[in-house]
Amino acid sequence: MNLKKLTLVAALVVSQAAAAVPAFAVPVSTAGVSSTVYAAEAAKVSEVTLQPEATDPLPSEVPAGTVTSTATPNPTATTTPATTPAVTPVPSETAVPAATEGINAQPVNTVTAVYAATSNQLILMMNSNKMYKNGTPYLANQPMAVKYGVSYVSIRAMVEMVGVSYTYDYKTKEVIVTKGTSVMRFKTDSKIYTVNGSKVTMKGPAYQYKGTFMVPLTSITYALGIPYTVDNIGKRVILTLNTKPTATFSVQPTEIYAGQTYITYKTTSSSPNGTPIVEEIWSGNKQDMYDQPGYYTVTYSVRDANGVLSDPYSVTINVLQPNQPPVANFTTNKEEYKMGEPVTLTDLSYDPENEALTAEWTNRALAFFNPGPVSIQLKVTDKHGLSSTFEKTINITSEQLYTQDEVAKLFTLPGDIISMDGGMIPGLTNVNNTTSSEDYLLIRSNSPETVNTEGILYRETAVGKTRFLVHHMNNMSTRQKLYVIATNNNLYPTTITTQYSGIAGPVTSPEYTGKISILKYYTSMLTNEKYSSVTLQPGQSMPILTDINKVSMKPGEVLSLSADLFSDLTVQYNVVMVEESKDPVALLPTLPILDRDGVHNRGTYPNSTRIINVSDVVGATQAKLVLGDNKNDLNLIGMDPMTGTTASNAGNFGVLYKIRLERVAPNTLITFNPRGGNYLGSLMVNNTIVNLPNKGNLSSSDMNAVVYRSGNYEGPVDIVFSVASGSNLPVNFVFTPLPALKQ
Repeated sequence: MNLKKLTLVAALVVSQAAAAVPAFAVPVSTAGVSSTVYAAEAAKVSEVTLQPEATDPLPSEVPAGTVTSTATPNPTATTTPATTPAVTPVPSETAVPAATEGINAQPVNTVTAVYAATSNQLILMMNSNKMYKNGTPYLANQPMAVKYGVSYVSIRAMVEMVGVSYTYDYKTKEVIVTKGTSVMRFKTDSKIYTVNGSKVTMKGPAYQYKGTFMVPLTSITYALGIPYTVDNIGKRVILTLNTKPTATFSVQPTEIYAGQTYITYKTTSSSPNGTPIVEEIWSGNKQDMYDQPGYYTVTYSVRDANGVLSDPYSVTINVLQPNQPPVANFTTNKEEYKMGEPVTLTDLSYDPENEALTAEWTNRALAFFNPGPVSIQLKVTDKHGLSSTFEKTINITSEQLYTQDEVAKLFTLPGDIISMDGGMIPGLTNVNNTTSSEDYLLIRSNSPETVNTEGILYRETAVGKTRFLVHHMNNMSTRQKLYVIATNNNLYPTTITTQYSGIAGPVTSPEYTGKISILKYYTSMLTNEKYSSVTLQPGQSMPILTDINKVSMKPGEVLSLSADLFSDLTVQYNVVMVEESKDPVALLPTLPILDRDGVHNRGTYPNSTRIINVSDVVGATQAKLVLGDNKNDLNLIGMDPMTGTTASNAGNFGVLYKIRLERVAPNTLITFNPRGGNYLGSLMVNNTIVNLPNKGNLSSSDMNAVVYRSGNYEGPVDIVFSVASGSNLPVNFVFTPLPALKQ
């Protein structure tokens, strides 16, 4: 028999007293003489899939051709564990030491010099049912078993030898192992076990054989954090058992100021074998408040009931200089102004620790229109809540420079709101333009907008340039997650490249998620920060655009997504919503396709990048450009693939408009005017993002957000715009000549 093709086998036993609960086991596969494996701490396990079994399993523990008793029978899962005795003494032995209370495997009075007692060691013998704990031999009722190249051991005997607790749940057929704060669950006939709810994949499924619950050796050592070595010469596996308690602590808050901050020490301690902690030991310079700045080291350790002391755990505390309040200050460009004359304010506030400050102005205005003294105040606040206020008084004369309307048009900042008679705007001339398109396929998943049950919200197959607009609310009583799952049904691997992406939420405001997702979408265009690629193998399904499922949606919360992708082969996309703990890929074949809500829109629309070119001069006279009215700007026509019906993209949500104004007249004001109702979003002008609006929302047709103001020369302007989910269409871009500047 080829030594490289055999895998170490060991088994542990179940006592007659505990026979009502099955014993359990796990696989191992390691090659090489005296190779060392360190198991990760169970508490650090996250939802990961272990790599495939090593191709070179443990060397055989017997010469080639030897028939051994460790060959694994064909086990079948049993509903009720067997109740046969767990151990039998060796026939030649007459003196059998009393078993440690709670241990299934009984010790045997056999001592061998080769296996002299070593503290905190558990030795499993290859090709034998013998094992040694700290030099004391024990016999197991089942040897280690090899099944499909994976070495299994009895989980019950293993955990009892290690000294941690376990129970068996007959309803779920799960073994529940508890180590400190970590709870591990192993299920019959499953390759998945969990640590505090996080899933880990084993190299083989757990199973029951003659009342013994078997699991892969590598899995139980990994879960319990037990390092081991393989001694192929001595034909044994040596596990190092840690009996020391552990102690850690953290310090709150994270920023500590001398003479100002009270400190909280939050301790955590545990014993790997459950021994009670009876003493806490502090050393170093531990104080509830430090009077002087500097670095102070504090050390913490614990002692258990057996007198075993933990390793010391130290934290160095950086005590900062006491926080100083900020200093508020500003200047004006003049001391005296005419009515309607712009007032230029320069903020000179600062913080001694160079922290960011929050500014709050009182009586600030672009200009003032009543003569007399005017007091302006500025209050700045640091992140600790300390503040400072500065006030300055200027004088307004009785002479007038500009009217209020002229000041608003000439000096309002981009993104701020000015008032304009909304009733006259529809009567303005429409600017002449030509329209073309780019062939991005738009997948608009927006119905049902309010989701009442788990399921598939949208399913479509696409290749090449694909655009997503996803906007849904969780109307269920439990936390849900929203996913975009890509499936490769081709015979060859396919690559999906994310070009641009913006995700917002979950929050309760649909308008806010729409605004922020579009804002992030534009930002990714400017920075390429979301550019990435993933390759799907044939038949593989996986979530993409995973920022959308990082946070669960509480009942009533909304998520919005705008994204552009490219795939080199056809990909099936599914937008799904499922309860936060569920695996959407595993559930995908059984999830129902949800119906439309009859109010909101869904559909697949070709040519979703609309290019609008205006070659005439704009701004010499007042005019407008209308978007989303299905008259001057027609809806995209597409298909709802889940019903096979024609769909019209009302409002052209998800369409990316690229507007090129070839000739903007000198001194032209461009504003954004909502016509269909409340609007909250953003756009890009000459690669600069402008909010619509900066504060509040555009709730009236009399409200206009300033988009751009041209200078003294004619020139081109480029606008990139997409409708924000949750807002309303149509909208107008209004071009208005500016009043003449005055001295």
